[in-house]
Amino acid sequence: MALPHVGTNETESVVPPLTDRQREEAEDRTSVRAVVVHEAIRLDGDEELNRPVSALAWSGLAAGLSMGFSFIGQGLLQAHLPDTPWRPLITNLGYSLGFLIVVIGRQQLFTENTLTAIIPLLAERKWSTFLSVLRLWAIVLAANLVGAHIFAWVAADTTFVKNDVQHALLELAKTAAAVTVASAIWKGIFAGWLIAMMVWMNAASDASRIPIIVILTYVVSLAGLTHIIAGSVEVLFLVMVGATSWWTYLTGYMLPTLLGNIIGGVALVSALNHAQVVAGFNKPSK
Repeated sequence: MALPHVGTNETESVVPPLTDRQREEAEDRTSVRAVVVHEAIRLDGDEELNRPVSALAWSGLAAGLSMGFSFIGQGLLQAHLPDTPWRPLITNLGYSLGFLIVVIGRQQLFTENTLTAIIPLLAERKWSTFLSVLRLWAIVLAANLVGAHIFAWVAADTTFVKNDVQHALLELAKTAAAVTVASAIWKGIFAGWLIAMMVWMNAASDASRIPIIVILTYVVSLAGLTHIIAGSVEVLFLVMVGATSWWTYLTGYMLPTLLGNIIGGVALVSALNHAQVVAGFNKPSK
């Protein structure tokens, strides 16, 4: 039996005819277009760039404190699991806890802002927008690090956690700090890449964002990648207990990790994803 043909004499199609309602249902089932995701992130970025300093600072402080629960989550799991080769597969699930609190709670995290703030800048390319991006980054980064510092001090110098959990935290912190400057940069690039992609994927997804957050942050932790805020809580814990120095934290972890996260979030996600959207609308005229 011959298939029904639909179309003109120039181009024939074997697609059966659809009603208007069926076409609408088909469009609803297609993936969200990149330009739509780009615009959603751009609008979100514009909103963040226009927020007052106090709002950004308080939200950033909350995020820095919340990220400490990634450290605690890992420590609790490690303290209660036997020392076996498979333990890291479970322990690293705790790393997602802080990100879940921050992302679902709409708190300001620096590595997310490397994407949301850059998209408006790439779209407009104005000095005023560039200065607004620097303002946002400076406020959020400073507030995040203050929150991370406070959480590390509480975990190290108070009875917030039991001795067995604190011992597990010390082991985790030593592992996190055991990176060279070069490896901190490279690991930071891939961490910034994955965290920024988490933002992009959340904007593209109509389903629950929780699986995206958990899976990507789990990979960041399992691979031992470096994150400027989550990792700072761990290394600052060592500073608080006297196991390392402020200088080692600053030059050996914070600055190289920060550089890597920015490169990964801006160059490998923001710029490339922006380029694919812009390229689709810059077709040469005939």
